[in-house]
Amino acid sequence: MKKETQSLSLAASSPAEPYETPANAENRAIFTAEEFPFGAIVKPLTDWFNANKRDLPWRHDPTPYRVWVSEIMLQQTRVEAARDYYLRFLSALPAVEDLAYCEEDKLMKLWEGLGYYSRARNMQKTAKIVTETYGGVFPSDEKALRALPGIGDYTVGAIRSIAFGLPSPAVDGNVLRVCSRLAADGTDISDENYKTRLKNLLQKIYPETKQGCSDFTQSLMELGALICTPRVYSCDKCPLSSLCTAKKYGVQAKFPVLPEKKEKRTDEVWTFVIRTPNGFSVRKRESGVLKGMNEFPSFVVSAADADADKKQSPEERKKMAERLISDQGVKNAKIFGLKKYTHIFTHIRWNVTAFFVNAESSPFEEYTKEALSAQTAFPTAFRKCIDYIDDNF
Repeated sequence: MKKETQSLSLAASSPAEPYETPANAENRAIFTAEEFPFGAIVKPLTDWFNANKRDLPWRHDPTPYRVWVSEIMLQQTRVEAARDYYLRFLSALPAVEDLAYCEEDKLMKLWEGLGYYSRARNMQKTAKIVTETYGGVFPSDEKALRALPGIGDYTVGAIRSIAFGLPSPAVDGNVLRVCSRLAADGTDISDENYKTRLKNLLQKIYPETKQGCSDFTQSLMELGALICTPRVYSCDKCPLSSLCTAKKYGVQAKFPVLPEKKEKRTDEVWTFVIRTPNGFSVRKRESGVLKGMNEFPSFVVSAADADADKKQSPEERKKMAERLISDQGVKNAKIFGLKKYTHIFTHIRWNVTAFFVNAESSPFEEYTKEALSAQTAFPTAFRKCIDYIDDNF
């Protein structure tokens, strides 16, 4: 009798081989991927994809540049939100050379609201390398692609399979979830060894044609995005329902196995929206999250100061804040308003206290109200401050 295990073994199964489960299958909570004939999913999955795929702008003329831009945008961003950003970005920067030599302020404005601004900076670094080293043509070689800034295994796989039609798996959360449920494999999907072995397994079953490679990669992503989603599994609509182990034993909710969620760190942040006769004060954030991005002068308040602040009266808090901003070189600072809100990053929670300040002068760069919204790129974390300015000034 085969010993029960949570490890992943990926010996390839023949696509034609029926899926035979062990005699004691009903008593087992976990199977392994070696017991599932992944080759059997290719045809029904790609047929379903070609009949049901969404009309997404990056699927029109999927050049390496377009595929790359879309995949970077879709990291941490929903498809519906990314669609408009993608169209605006491609309209402004239709070729890799345009991105390579785009002014940073323009690039940040195009990226405004997508978050993770290091993605945009890495994109420009990559665009310069592709332009200057490869003559504006993306390499198809796996090693060369992986050496480009901001491009990891998943993006390499997406570019090579979708744009170049090569058998190169792109294993993201959607693909991990789909494969975990298909095989009812109990390995933690954050395990890098699992991802590597799954990639090796999928590599063996890719279609032989360029279009087939592109369709298979996208079909796995599409199934995870539309049918086999994290909280809802629409098995009645799934083209692989008859093959799925989790469906067969009614254990879809048990998969995938996820790592324990880490509690978000909470920072208390004081933000100063300073208005002088010349406009509103803006500076570049020097460190930490959003480093290098525009901000209203902001400070992470120490735990001790945060505790002290909770015990202060509104007037005491106001005087403490005025002293803090005066120490930064702001002359005759007078706080006239306050707004509190919370902004959530992936791993950090900001509890923001925004102070609205009138001042005689400021050492920071200054912008008019109109320029704040129209010309200056601001992270979403400060959008509520700009909305307040738009509504009250």
